Amino acid sequence: MTNDMDQKIQLIHPKGKKAVSIEKGKYDLLKKEVLSTLKKNGESSHAEILNAITEDFKRDKIKFEGSLEWYLEWVKLDLEARKEITRLKVSSQLKFMIPLISRQF
Repeated sequence: MTNDMDQKIQLIHPKGKKAVSIEKGKYDLLKKEVLSTLKKNGESSHAEILNAITEDFKRDKIKFEGSLEWYLEWVKLDLEARKEITRLKVSSQLKFMIPLISRQF
């Protein structure tokens, strides 16, 4: 029997470029964290999302193996391709948010 860290998930790129496969457990963890951060904080930059996740991991004593920033970038691209988050430009800064149609009230 395999666990989520042994299983891989194929990511997709919003522009149709070749994407990577990553461990399902890492994907699920970061997807949950990205969506939670955006729901809590609203539109956020990559750095703001990264800082929030880093703080959550420290608080919850979660040890993340590998480059958190690299995995975060790929999970964000995948979520964008799946229309779960969207990117927008605010005062020449790139930010991410959950689209209105995806928000649950």
